[in-house]
Amino acid sequence: MDAFYASIEQRDNPKLKGKPIAVGGYSQRGVLATASYEAREFGIHSAMPTRQALKICPHLILVKPRFEAYKEVSRTIQAIFHEYTDLVEPLALDEAFLDVTHPQQGPPSAFLIAQEIRKRIFETTQLTCSAGVSSNKFVAKVASDLNKPNGITLIKPEEIVKFMEELKIEKFFGIGKVTARRMHALGIYKGIDLKNTPLEQLLINFGKAGQFYHQLVRGIDDRPVRPNRTRKSIGAERTFEQNYTEIDFLKLKLDDIASEVFRRMSKAQFIAKTITLKIKYGDFSQHTRSRTTLNPITTQEEINRIAHELLEQSSLEQEVRLLGISLSNLISLNHSEGIQLSLNF
Repeated sequence: MDAFYASIEQRDNPKLKGKPIAVGGYSQRGVLATASYEAREFGIHSAMPTRQALKICPHLILVKPRFEAYKEVSRTIQAIFHEYTDLVEPLALDEAFLDVTHPQQGPPSAFLIAQEIRKRIFETTQLTCSAGVSSNKFVAKVASDLNKPNGITLIKPEEIVKFMEELKIEKFFGIGKVTARRMHALGIYKGIDLKNTPLEQLLINFGKAGQFYHQLVRGIDDRPVRPNRTRKSIGAERTFEQNYTEIDFLKLKLDDIASEVFRRMSKAQFIAKTITLKIKYGDFSQHTRSRTTLNPITTQEEINRIAHELLEQSSLEQEVRLLGISLSNLISLNHSEGIQLSLNF
């Protein structure tokens, strides 16, 4: 979807149409979730601190997020996807992979199916989306970003190798700024440079990911579209209006976060065996501590207690601007196997 959250806000509030808006980051210490294309013309982007965005674009309109509204639109879009194939792998509320090798309906062409789905989405939601069409997931994902907004890109199998060779390394899905800088240091700026880099050198510098990059640039990506992706973590975090050092106050904030994490865990029907505390300091440095328990974590009280203990083990030498709690090593309560629960003797 194109600027999904912002587009929904502009659709539902005509006064916002054509104006630079950003969703999220409603406070000065906040971070933007997304920005409209009008805002992006000023260099505004997702994950940008609100304060920085307002310096770049003083007339930027901040909109509080309405996640239930976004989820409702997402469900409508997912329903359209499933009319064409059961092989749908959601990446987020606004994005998914679809395998249309054997479509349930529509024309016998992946490109034409993508066109039809885009048309259906617009007619149903009045929102635009972009699509990438190719013979593997990686190339389709990269292609989906090339003609935004409201565009479509087809990369045929015989075009993949040349496409990858000419692609800037920053455009590779999964390669962020840090990895890109490391590649630049090795003289890797485009796909052709990556292709000419020996596998041994990639393994030394990037570990197992080096093998993945080595294959991708050659058009090799055999990962299937998985309609039932395993959830890996559940979490929540809070950025404070000002920095704090008092541990008792931080514990109170942790309890609020733990309450939200427990609510999400219960709603998703999971329990967990690993809890991670995230601390971001005033200088934006980040610190994490984790603990894996013998028995699954099943109550909010357990989350509170362990989070407090992890906080107490942290040095807290600087002022804290953000706290977060995440649960991983998840176990589904819908699973048919029995779960050994702890007894509070």
